[in-house]
Order: sequence, then structure tokens, then C-alpha cells
Amino acid sequence: MEMDVAQKVGQLFMVGFDGLEPDAAIERLIRERRIGGVILFRRNVHTPAQVAALCRRLQEINAEVSAEPLLIALDQEGGMVMRIEQGVTPIPAPMAFQAAGSVDACEQLQFVSGDEMRRIGINMLLAPVLDVNNNPLNPVIGVRSFGEDADTVIRYGLAALRGQRAAGVISTAKHFPGHGDTAVDSHHALATVGHDQQRLRAVELAPFRAAIEQGVEAIMTAHVAFPAFEPDTNVPATLSRAVLTGLLRDEMGYDGAVISDCLEMGAIADGIGVAEGAVGTLLAGADIVLVSHRAERQHGAIDAVLDAVAAGRLPVERIDEAARRVAKLKEAAAVRNWRDLPVQPEGLMSDAAMALAADVQRRAVRQAGRFRPLDRTQPVTLITFEVRDRTEVDEVANGRNKEARSSMRDTLAAGGLDVREFTLSAQPDAADVDAALAFAAGAAQIVVQTYNAMLVPGQRRLVAALPQEALWLVAGRLPYDLELAPQAQGRLAAYGCRPPALAPVVERLIDG
Repeated sequence: MEMDVAQKVGQLFMVGFDGLEPDAAIERLIRERRIGGVILFRRNVHTPAQVAALCRRLQEINAEVSAEPLLIALDQEGGMVMRIEQGVTPIPAPMAFQAAGSVDACEQLQFVSGDEMRRIGINMLLAPVLDVNNNPLNPVIGVRSFGEDADTVIRYGLAALRGQRAAGVISTAKHFPGHGDTAVDSHHALATVGHDQQRLRAVELAPFRAAIEQGVEAIMTAHVAFPAFEPDTNVPATLSRAVLTGLLRDEMGYDGAVISDCLEMGAIADGIGVAEGAVGTLLAGADIVLVSHRAERQHGAIDAVLDAVAAGRLPVERIDEAARRVAKLKEAAAVRNWRDLPVQPEGLMSDAAMALAADVQRRAVRQAGRFRPLDRTQPVTLITFEVRDRTEVDEVANGRNKEARSSMRDTLAAGGLDVREFTLSAQPDAADVDAALAFAAGAAQIVVQTYNAMLVPGQRRLVAALPQEALWLVAGRLPYDLELAPQAQGRLAAYGCRPPALAPVVERLIDG
């Protein structure tokens, strides 16, 4: 049956909701608005079986009103950005793969991740990240990138795409044209990459060009301004026709689906606004509008697009074009065959996959400078900076489960060490730092687990104030933190602070 304009517009929206089961808000969006996709976060996750049941129920509700199945997507990048963590294979952070030096392992584990997601009803991965992390001060990409130069990102990023494609899920390369060389988190404000076109084509655009040549199905936009292509520096790529149509479509020859990054992020919501942003990204050339959180904003954005069509601002031809691309995405077997999935997911966390993931994490541990292991006969004072405030990227503190803490305390103790721990926020104030210094005063062995310390004054102050002759520094996310304590007795980068990443670090601390 031919869809009317309202139904086609609905197909262009991917939305989120809060709950382990479909709530009234998402049911209304499916039944009345005919939305085309749903994005899941940790707020929707308990166990693989629960997620499988949730995905099936969402598809069943949708099937009552539409012949077009839902796209069900999530950010399952690996490392810290794994929306589904318990009950699935722990995939290392992208940067850990290049640290371990194994393109083959990257492809294999990305196949595992895609296959596990497909088995529980997820048919679209909002991954891999193809940003080149060439700015150490980048607060939002960092270890989510496969590397610091274009060639490395291409080698590992294409391996990830091959693995995901073999698993049968839809891949999404992000964040076009490149979010790597920024020092601003677009979740909070508009960032700018000011390089000229020649440099952008050689570095930032190169991984996306390679992904297009490999046939990537979807590309996600960046809420980042690129004045080399879009003269108005207040217009991010997400809203720029020069970038999404002129550059991506016309120059780079991409004809797959373009999905906006979430329009509720500060760079859009605090500027043009979510509703007008929805109109703007479709005018620019996007095909899927992502509004992840608030129902009133989701309905407002859909209404704004319908009003723009009715007023002639947004041509019906643009809606038709976008709807065709969404329909093509939905031809994927992972989307069409949702009824064939078992109620209880099977084939998760195989012994071979778990062993390979552990091996990559072990080989990824990076040592800087000299190193001596901890003395088992001496007590250890552990200072842990932990993520406590939920953000779009860091969801650990808001998980539905009582997940294992991002701390080395238990594994150090299991190794026979006498450990006492002081924990403080990853954004500590002066009182927090003073309390931690008092706690560590006189300690013979101090292990500090940082979290992007080079970007946080409080963390830097604490590291600088501790005695280097008694200090071991573990970089719990950005490896660049190791530069903050050049005279420490040991400096190790874990490329993440979830338990699978920390376990081999503890081995090195104890056994050398």
C-alpha cells in the first residue's frame, strides 16, 4: 500500500524512550506517527533476553500498523560505549585494537558484536566511529577512534565494517565529515574544524571515502562546523546542504542513507532548536532524523517537518527521496526477518570470542617509560576517578543493572595485595582533591586510575601533587594521561576503565 506524506515523514524519524518495555509514549509514536526506527540506550537494557523481548514487542506493535519493520539501533562501539554490556562479549575500545596491532582481531570481534546484536533483535549499529583522533584534547572521541592518523583509521575501520557486514547488521560510519580534530563536545556546544579543503580531504574525509567505496549502508552526521565547505560558521554539518549534498552526495558519490546525530544535543537544541533542526537536516540532505529522548520534542520535530512540507519549504520530492533510502535500508535480512529470531537469544559469549577479546585487551596495554611492579609486601593506596554523571557517551552511572565498578580494587585484592581505595568524581572539586591527597599522605604505593585527566584541572592537580617515587599511573580512558607523571614508577594505558580493560592492567601491575 502506498504511504501518504505523513507516513513517509514518520519513516524518516528514529526515536528513543525510557523503559525496559515499550511505554505509552513509544507506542503512540509507532502507532500514530509511524516512526521508522527506535534507538536503545542503557536505560532500555537489563539482560540479552529482556532486550530480545523488547525488540520483538516493538516490532509486533509496529506490524499491527505498518508493513515496514522498524530499524532498531544502538551505539555498540566497544569499550566504554557499549549500551548492552552484560551477557555479551566485551568488545575492546576501537583504539585498543590498533594498540594491540591486530586488524584481523578487529574484524573478528566486530563480527561477533554484530552477530550478537542481530540475535537479540538489533538490526542497525551506530558504529563504527571513523573520526581521526588527531587532537589529544578531544573530549568526546578519544579512544572511540581507531587511531590518530587516517591510514590507521581506514585499516581498522574497514575491518570493523567487514565484520559487521558479515554478521548481517546495518553499519553506520560516523561522524561525517569528522569529529576528531575538535576540543569541544558537540553534546554541549558547536565545535568547529577550521582546516582547508585540501587537508580535510587528505585526513578527515579519507576514512569516509574508503567506507563509501566499501559500500557502507549509513553515515551519521557531525554537529561540527566546517567553514572550508560551509561558509556560515553557525551551521554545523548536520544542517549544511553544502556538506551533506554538495560534498557527501555530489563530490564523494555517496547514495546511501544519511542519519543525523541526535538533535537533542546542545549544538542543535541550544541553537536552532530540535524542531527546526529536523527540517534543516532534511533540507541539507539527511534521510533519518534522530531524536533520542523527549517525546514532546519528537512530536514537535515531526510536526515541524509536516508543516514545512505543507508550506512548500520542504519539497515532497526530498521526503520521497529520503523515504526511498530508508526503505532500501530495511531490505536487509536482519530487518526483514525479525520474526525468525528465537525468543531466548543463542550463541552469545562463545569461549572463542571471549578468549579473543581478552587477548586483544592484554596486548593493548601500553607502557610508557620505565616500569617496576608493585611490591606485594607493601599496602596499596588506590585512587579512582569514576564517572558519576550520566552523559550521552558515558552511561555507566545510569545503568539498570548493578554493573561491576570501573575500579581495580577487587582485582588487586584478588592478586594478594592489601588495598584501600579512595574514589572521587571524574570532575573533582578542590575539596575532593584535598581529601584524596590527605588519604594518600605517607602511602608507600599509590595507584591512580585517571579518566581523561589531561582535560580535567582537578585530576591534573592531584596527579602533580602526589610523590612520583610512590606513584603508579593508570590511564583509564585517554592514553595521553600518561604524560602527566613522567617520573612515576609505572605508567600503563588501558584504553578504557571497564573491568575487561582493567584486568590485564592489574596483571601487569602485580607481575610486571
